[in-house]
Amino acid sequence: MKIIISGSLGNIGKPLTAQLVQSGHDVTVISSNADRKSAIEDLGAKAAIGSVSDADFLSEIFAGADALFAMTPPNMGGVNIVKNTTDAGAAFAKAIQTSNIKRVVMLSSIGADLPTGNGPIAGLYNIEKIYEKLETSITFLRAGYFYFNFFNDIPMIKGAGIMGANFPASNRIPLVHPEDIANAAAEELQEITEGKNIRYIISDVKTPSEIVKAFGTAIGKPELPWIEFTDEQYFGGMTQAGVPEEMAGLYTEMGTGLRNETIAADFLNNDGNATGKIKLEDFAKEFASKF
Repeated sequence: MKIIISGSLGNIGKPLTAQLVQSGHDVTVISSNADRKSAIEDLGAKAAIGSVSDADFLSEIFAGADALFAMTPPNMGGVNIVKNTTDAGAAFAKAIQTSNIKRVVMLSSIGADLPTGNGPIAGLYNIEKIYEKLETSITFLRAGYFYFNFFNDIPMIKGAGIMGANFPASNRIPLVHPEDIANAAAEELQEITEGKNIRYIISDVKTPSEIVKAFGTAIGKPELPWIEFTDEQYFGGMTQAGVPEEMAGLYTEMGTGLRNETIAADFLNNDGNATGKIKLEDFAKEFASKF
């Protein structure tokens, strides 16, 4: 198959590209960074350098392809983030329609069933709605909360001896490892599926109290506590750390959605199966290696 991968060689794109190349497919990887060209080619794939917001560029790259992994970059710009994400999705949709690709796997998220109250995920809700109108076989791959997000807590652990966010220690959080996403995407891209389908990809479901216990044990701090911040404290902490205000506001809103469990509700109530292989205890070792 001729398969197009967007998202460059990130935490998902790299293992996904390697897996598909090893399976004998003709793979092209889209990246906005020309410096990635040699790394892409070293994996045995072709590099297409350009913007995912450029429908004409995408149409040219998609021409003759059998399948597409559609991933819009997270946090597109410091302002108008949801709009920028939505616009990139619209460019993808236009190019998909123009090039007549028959199979699309879109990286989405838990909470993409909600139009609001989900922070940056609102952009993915908008894209899902745009894609639903396409006459193409599409799987919306709704991923959980990335394990890798917890790497951002390392300075807090080292500086204050705590972990925390604006949701409580008792909430159930669907978690996912990028490698499990890559494996699921590889499966879906090689499947013949009709219509529009939703597949949740979740590695584990844990509460923050279980998360800090696993991480604390792995890093030699077994009493590591989880602190629930107010929305104001959470927002202020991010802006003080240099996060742009709009982005900090979106992350705060996402934390609120995790707090009231609206973001996780569709998965927890209708699916609930953590099918990924990499469980929290496995990732805790990876976390410790970065600590």
